[in-house]
Amino acid sequence: MTNEITYDRPNTVSGLVAKHKELQALREKYKAEIKKLTVDIDHLDAAIRLFDPNADTYAIKEYVTKHRAEKGSVKRFVLNTLREASEPMTSRQITELWVADRGLSADEATLTTIRKRIGACIKTCVNQGLIEDQGWTTQHDANGPYKLWRVAK
Repeated sequence: MTNEITYDRPNTVSGLVAKHKELQALREKYKAEIKKLTVDIDHLDAAIRLFDPNADTYAIKEYVTKHRAEKGSVKRFVLNTLREASEPMTSRQITELWVADRGLSADEATLTTIRKRIGACIKTCVNQGLIEDQGWTTQHDANGPYKLWRVAK
């Protein structure tokens, strides 16, 4: 029956395909605009903190919550990053790459929250057999040592 529709109404199908492409392009345009706006808000928050380190703007509080990733994008990013890595990586390293990839300028609290989200993604991937634990780093920071991860072979 699909072939019937295709042959009986070629203009309908081509019109739907064209509309589909148009909406995809529009979605990409808005994604880019949202990313730019998020970066602009982040810069404004940083400027406000230069003048008043104790400033408590709504945008600062809601930054991490409002800056959600599309479903599956964190997992794709983590797996692609580990596949391309020449050596095992920590969740902190992956977090820093995520922030850079999204064009963000995040403070330490935001980095910690994003790192926890990436850590949860890693844990899910470990349970699915996609990522393997490679021990601990020898370097420590305020959060202690980090585990090393790589894509499962």
